[in-house]
Amino acid sequence: MTKNSRRLPLADWQLEDSDRLKEIFQRKRAPLKLTQEKIASELGDGVTQGAVSHFMNRRTALSLKAAAVFARMLEVPVSDFSPTLAAELEQLSSSLSPASDDARTRFVGDGVAASTPFPAGDEANAPLDHRYAFIPQYDAKAAAGLGSENPHVEMRSTLAFKREWLKAKGAKAEHLIVIYAEGESMWPTINDRDVLLIDRSKVDPMDRQVFVLAGGDGTIVKRLVQAPLGQWVLRSDNEDKVNYPDRYYLHSNGNEHRIIGKVIWRGGDL
Repeated sequence: MTKNSRRLPLADWQLEDSDRLKEIFQRKRAPLKLTQEKIASELGDGVTQGAVSHFMNRRTALSLKAAAVFARMLEVPVSDFSPTLAAELEQLSSSLSPASDDARTRFVGDGVAASTPFPAGDEANAPLDHRYAFIPQYDAKAAAGLGSENPHVEMRSTLAFKREWLKAKGAKAEHLIVIYAEGESMWPTINDRDVLLIDRSKVDPMDRQVFVLAGGDGTIVKRLVQAPLGQWVLRSDNEDKVNYPDRYYLHSNGNEHRIIGKVIWRGGDL
């Protein structure tokens, strides 16, 4: 799904996953009236039919998110085509057992996090991929301070967020990415190395909301504040205005910042 996912040769087990997936797809596509285009649309984020084909032709390794989508579309368990990924999902499922009904726990091990209330009752028995959306996690940084340059960005893994929680926030999984904060200018709201969930469909300025922006000085995360004359101020939450002064987001400026998306969640150490 990304350039980086095709750079390294696939391991033997990944090649075997690809072969099993292709066999199942060829066997079930007619009765399910399934096409590679339909699967691509479910994977979202600009995924093409060609990218779907790569999963089944030994070119791209399956991610947890892709495996979950294929399993749902083909109406088979993940274990039918990838015992390895199925084991990872099972491990995650057992790791996500709540200590109490309203527990809120964050897991970063193996590149997967759950930041939302855990399911209870019948919902707890639903398949993990039906309850959670797997959001791409990139190694890009948004500076909470001076801009961070991201000339080359690679996808590291995915983070899992509860679908019900995303729906309540009005967020769609295909519009979301995860990146990292760098610096102290947004402290105490955002700390250095915090995880940021970005909604890329939210690109219109909103007063007092936090956005990730790209400009001539790199990628930054700031709070947008509308000034009395209608100008937008890029403001740091840190009260040290000597080191973190306000800046203006001017549409008339050739070097203006472009909004990448709105920060809808942050996670990090206390």
